[in-house]
Amino acid sequence: MAELNQKERMKIKRHDMPNQDQVVRRGNFEEVALGYTEETARIEAERCLQCKEPKCTRGCPVGVMIPQFIKALREGDMVKAVEWMKVKNNLPAICGRVCPQEVQCEGSCILTKKGEAVAIGRLERFVGDYELANRTCPLVKAPRTGKRVAVVGSGPAGLTCAVDLGRQGHEITMFESLHGPGGVLVYGIPEFRLPKGVVHGEISYAVECLGIDIKTDHIIGRSFTLEELLADYDAVFLGTGAGLPSFMRIPGINLNGVMSANEFLTRVNLMKAYKFPEFDTPVKIGKKVAVVGGGNVAMDAVRCSLRLQALQARQSGGEPGEAHIVYRRSADEIPARTEEYHHAREEGVIFDLLTNPIEIIGDDKGRVKTLRCVKMELGEPDASGRRKPVTIPGSEFEMEMDTVIMALGTSPNPLVFVDADGLERTRHGTAVADNETGRTKKQRVWAGGDIVTGAATVISAMGAGKRAATDMNNFLKGEAPWA
Repeated sequence: MAELNQKERMKIKRHDMPNQDQVVRRGNFEEVALGYTEETARIEAERCLQCKEPKCTRGCPVGVMIPQFIKALREGDMVKAVEWMKVKNNLPAICGRVCPQEVQCEGSCILTKKGEAVAIGRLERFVGDYELANRTCPLVKAPRTGKRVAVVGSGPAGLTCAVDLGRQGHEITMFESLHGPGGVLVYGIPEFRLPKGVVHGEISYAVECLGIDIKTDHIIGRSFTLEELLADYDAVFLGTGAGLPSFMRIPGINLNGVMSANEFLTRVNLMKAYKFPEFDTPVKIGKKVAVVGGGNVAMDAVRCSLRLQALQARQSGGEPGEAHIVYRRSADEIPARTEEYHHAREEGVIFDLLTNPIEIIGDDKGRVKTLRCVKMELGEPDASGRRKPVTIPGSEFEMEMDTVIMALGTSPNPLVFVDADGLERTRHGTAVADNETGRTKKQRVWAGGDIVTGAATVISAMGAGKRAATDMNNFLKGEAPWA
């Protein structure tokens, strides 16, 4: 393609992501977004204006060198595109799929002033998938330093920290509580959004290149304590996430058929419900499901419910059933990614908005029978900036349900703090750590990701892992002593 001027670039329309048919995908767990072709990626890359002061890079929590990788992509130099990407981002195939680009890099794109942003996330995925398939940019390990680092948790924060420190020549051992690495990337995000093969591919390559040792089935606070790690390692990074679910304090919360979204998604992913009926999984779902909440986890849970209903109905010859989102605010306040909200709508999720549960009613066998709710209206903005939902008096009603899934946020597992004197935590149960360095109140211990912020995004956790790795490296080299 001939070199275009700025006006010509701005006339190119943003390219949609091709997706599975909305009816077909409701009955499978295969990836919804199909990815750009090489031709589409090259044309989309032509839209980038190559700003001298790129706001998109400043909008990225890990500072991906966006104009550089896009320029290489549109010139057809995929090896160089991968190299520019990997300067800052160790997991591009993952980030390109799950990051909320619309409020980060793309939200900062100058093209949004007159139209639509460059599809940075989709281009990132294209480059990441090329690297997964071709392995053109191996991670290089610096000469060994003799320093040993323990990274607890192998999710996005832990992986990023481990890879960055491994590249600096330090010896890295990762500890994962589950039977395989990946953390929330594996157990918390459905196959149709982030295929397990992508996660395993990214992790295995880092392990092979850098010689990272991953010890699975090791639970901090049970298999070992923080004090024991500090006796064996020069530094410790805590990236254990936030896996302790929250529940509403309403009658009936202990009935059979009530569960957290965290438990449900973990079962779907680790018990291979997404491969039913190929696998005889114990994971089942009811005919009428209510997911309470409006975030990305709620969307994941309700969309998994739809798919399980369809697979079970196909097996039994019955009808698929219904899956509802019950959310106390309006559609404008839904915190989930716009793309996930629209996908859920397309797939047939029923949205009961401005609706709040007040009781779960069971049958004579102790199982969920109905969900009693009240209607809400929006009042003045609260501390979050969103309009506060207010109960409409006399608006109580009941919905027939047999499964209720709570997607109301999570907090860190308190086991992390067992025998960890000096590791401070907030009243919300999160670890206290410096935002810029990740240093906790306990010497030689850093923390980052959801254990510090509470449930947040993959890319924000990666940013925290990267910042902590920088400070840990400086500490291990003797350039940043502990105050």
